[in-house]
Amino acid sequence: MTAPASAHVPSLGLGLGLDAGGTQTRWALAEAGGRLVAEGHVGGFSGLMLNDATGRIALAQITHQLAAAVLPHGRPLRVVAGITGVSDKPQARQMEDLLSQALGLAPSSIRCGGDMDIAYRAAFAPGEGYLLYAGTGSIAAFVDAGGQLQRAGGRGGLLGDEGSGYWIARQALALVWRGEDEAPGAWQQSKLARALFDAIGGSDWSVSRAFIYGAERGAIGRLALAVAAAAREGDEQAQALLLKAGHELARLVLALIKRYGAKPVAAAGRALQLHPLIAQGLGEALPQGLELRLVHLEPHKSAAIRAAENPAAS
Repeated sequence: MTAPASAHVPSLGLGLGLDAGGTQTRWALAEAGGRLVAEGHVGGFSGLMLNDATGRIALAQITHQLAAAVLPHGRPLRVVAGITGVSDKPQARQMEDLLSQALGLAPSSIRCGGDMDIAYRAAFAPGEGYLLYAGTGSIAAFVDAGGQLQRAGGRGGLLGDEGSGYWIARQALALVWRGEDEAPGAWQQSKLARALFDAIGGSDWSVSRAFIYGAERGAIGRLALAVAAAAREGDEQAQALLLKAGHELARLVLALIKRYGAKPVAAAGRALQLHPLIAQGLGEALPQGLELRLVHLEPHKSAAIRAAENPAAS
């Protein structure tokens, strides 16, 4: 997909930005000065795929699909990539080598890091503020003045992800089944329970059990949409849960404030778009007067501009 042209800025070469997750990789080509040349998406990949031969083969295939999508629009001089699951330099170097082979670029012209690093830089310059991201999971991030990524949360559904879509779905089902333990059949009078059971395909415990223990994490996270729908219909349990989700997200930001001091907060991610009560709870639990803004981030675009404008692609 080619982006609409804006006022032309003399080009010092194209930069390619990548935002790679487990289900989708978004890419953008940009010129120095910010003119977007093209953008699109291919299959997802992550640093976890480096751990075995099957994953590495799949990675090679996806990076070549990426090259086939990007190169007809122009060959980038530099690449900045944020990739889920890339957490150390050896992983980053392996990803840089794979992209180098696929795109026909020197590894030194490619900079790979974690996805939260490029997301943060789409919202702030290093040291400026805190990024809170809430989707299927949840995390708060801070890139310090030295360029190092600091974080709170983001520890997955078993150890954390409080306030995320996954957490909301899990908490909602737990509430419903606690109610059934106390009064079997009570779900029929609960808008929250009916919305959840409609979404997963049945009211029997076996259906809930198969869903919560067998579905992939993203599918469980999407069940939060049913919680939001019940809240809009006036279900008090759903409303209280969404407000609590906002409070839980605030705890991640408060952890960073305790470590680095008060700074502006940018909050992004699909979980925050579920219902206004989540943002309300977030604002209530943060210090009074702290700057909080809800943002829609497109890290692949800002990464492309960074790659085009910065010869070090840093």
